[in-house]
Amino acid sequence: MSKPSTFPEQEQSQPGDEHKMNPRPEIIRDSYRGSDKLNGKVALISGGDSGIGRSVAIHFAREGADVGIIYLEESEDASKTRELVEKEGRKCLLLQGDVSSYDFCKSAVEKCVSELGQLNILVNNAAIQFPKDSAEEISESQFRKTFDTNIFPYFYLSKCALKYLAEGDTIINTSSVTAYRGSEHLLDYSSTKGAIVSFTRSLAKMLASKNIRVNGVAPGPIWTPLIPATFDDVSDFGQDTPLGRAGQPSEVGPAYVFLACEDASYITGQFIHVNGGEIIGS
Repeated sequence: MSKPSTFPEQEQSQPGDEHKMNPRPEIIRDSYRGSDKLNGKVALISGGDSGIGRSVAIHFAREGADVGIIYLEESEDASKTRELVEKEGRKCLLLQGDVSSYDFCKSAVEKCVSELGQLNILVNNAAIQFPKDSAEEISESQFRKTFDTNIFPYFYLSKCALKYLAEGDTIINTSSVTAYRGSEHLLDYSSTKGAIVSFTRSLAKMLASKNIRVNGVAPGPIWTPLIPATFDDVSDFGQDTPLGRAGQPSEVGPAYVFLACEDASYITGQFIHVNGGEIIGS
């Protein structure tokens, strides 16, 4: 699949639906060959119905893992993800609810373990954003909602998962390039993504003695439902990167596979920057 550098204008409401996107994102390359890197593992992915989360789910399944995916309300997208996971010969558990609720996060982890038998990989990925051009436009409720969705659930799900994670298991957190360079349009969103970086590094140190690794991925502009659902103009989305285009979820998913598998056994507290060539500090 060729990687488009421009996109037609389109509008959606948040959180967005992948089946309405034009063009549809590439989720996994046809040429991607699994090699049992995650054979026998079980992963739980928040925001796993579409975009990066869907890509991670399909990559994990192709590598041999069963998958539980958490989603808010996008039932059609979630069902499609389950279909794609099952096409890979793996089980997929759908868990609908709001990750800003600790009680829901606890029940999601427990149901994942009950239905799929164990939990080895937690991927914290769900997020929202509300682009605004000035601080005056950002309400207190919006600021709180962004934090309630983008960082608090990372703690909730991690805390609940630790009851089941064992030596060699992993937590992978999705941050963003905006955590490192900031964003004049995404003050609250980029703030939460910066918090995720510190959360990841601190939790990695906390769990190192148990040999539970905690890492993250910091994507740049990736063509996901969140983009047409939150930006008024998507025609030139991603063109300001050195590679001159937005990335596809298929180009991000393999980073999660690497961090989840034994190939990354000596890596913790780190981030992989999948951002089209933007050079940033660590």
